[in-house]
Order: sequence, then C-alpha cells, then structure tokens
Amino acid sequence: MPTPGRTRIMTVANQKGGVGKTTTAVNIAAALAAAGLQVLVIDMDPQGNASTALGINHRAEVESIYDVLIDDVPLAEVVAASPDLDNLYCAPATIHLAGADLELVSLVAREQRLRKAIAAYVDYREREGLPRLDYVFIDCPPSLGLLTVNAFCAASEVLIPIQCEYYALEGLSQLLNNVSMIQKHLNGDLAVSTILLTMYDGRTNLAAQVAADVREHFPDLVLKAVIPRSVRISEAPSFQQTVMTYDPSSTGALGYLEAAAELAERAN
Repeated sequence: MPTPGRTRIMTVANQKGGVGKTTTAVNIAAALAAAGLQVLVIDMDPQGNASTALGINHRAEVESIYDVLIDDVPLAEVVAASPDLDNLYCAPATIHLAGADLELVSLVAREQRLRKAIAAYVDYREREGLPRLDYVFIDCPPSLGLLTVNAFCAASEVLIPIQCEYYALEGLSQLLNNVSMIQKHLNGDLAVSTILLTMYDGRTNLAAQVAADVREHFPDLVLKAVIPRSVRISEAPSFQQTVMTYDPSSTGALGYLEAAAELAERAN
C-alpha cells in the first residue's frame, strides 16, 4: 500500500452506537500495519474496546489517554505496541475516561488537548529517530462530548462507518452538521473524507437500498469496498485480536483489507 506524503490523522465517528466504529478503526489500522505502514490507534471510548481488540492492557491502573488529556502526561508514555502486528501501536482507554468530559470542562484549551499531545508525540518520534507515523486513527465514543470534540480538533479527516440499516441515514445529517460547526469554530482543516458501509447483508433488499441511497448522496466519499456481516469479525475481539490476525482469509478480513487499500490509494 502506498505511503502517504504526510501523517494522516483520521477520526472514526458516528453518534449512533453499534455501527462498527471501533471494529472499523482497529481492522483498517491492522490492515495498513500488516502492509508495513506505521499506524497508531488512539482509543477515546471509555469502554476501551479498541484497546481490547489490539491486545493492549487497559485495566484501571494503567496510564492511558485519560492521563494524557487531564494530567498532560506525554503520549509517548502511554502508547503500547500491539503484540500481533509490527508497526501497530495503541494509546489505550481506561474506565477513568468515563468522567473525562466533566473534568475537561474546567481545563485550559480543553478542545485542543489531544491535538497538542499528538503533535508533541510526532516531534518525539522524530527526535528519537523512530519512523514517521503514516496513520493515526482516533476511535470516538458514540456521543458529541468533549472527548469527541477533542478527536475532531486533532484530525484532518473524518471516517464515518454507516450500518446498512434503516436508521443509518437519520443520524448522518446531524453528524455532518456537527463536523461543519467544528470546521467553522475550532478546526478549519477538518473534512469528511471517507464513508464506509458496514454490516452489509447482500441477501436483503434493505441493505442494497441503504447502500444505493448513501452512494447517491455522497458519490465521492463512499468507498467501493463494503464490510459484510461476519461472525468472524464479532468473534475476534474475544480473543483480543482484530479479524485481520484472527482469520485473515474470512470475508470480513478481506472486506477490511480492500477498504484499507482503497483508503491508502485515495491519499495519493
């Protein structure tokens, strides 16, 4: 897969829960890392599901992205290497993040704390002679609190996973409005660059109809690759793995591999 000309920082966001945000973040990250690219996943969801899927310890006593946001701990001190793939790193989330929205309210430059932490980490890697990061994926909670606002302020691109079901389009306009507000007031560089259709069931007319509607409205944003409904994708996290390492030949893994390749090509 081609190496981007600069570090691409992507926020994986959708206010609707259960659409495959975390699954998309970790599997595309794993596919890119398997191709030799340097990838960091930042887990901003208090549930810590991305950390689990990447095999990273995120028990309460572990230093995590919470400490970076609230106590200014350098990101370099919390980033851990994934045991399954070289070049794949994760800044874990712990349960402490559940209260971070409230704690951030009183802090200086509360919306920009993640952006500054990532910039400092990029400088640290350069100083230490470490390879440049090619991709940073930020996995958001399904809400628009200060954690998600931090993610939007830190990124230049938004990747939106959309479930191929009836309610999928309802929350999309609200999400696009929120992105527009962030662009106007906090981060002029932010843009929705990619939409990925997830949980696609080719046996149903509904899935085909939703996919057609999304492609009609956003012809330049929707990836050709679609992610099918797959038992393997659901099973992988229980083994603390992504589907890319759990069952690389499964339809789910091949779908994410195709999506990652398309995402990488779009950078060039």
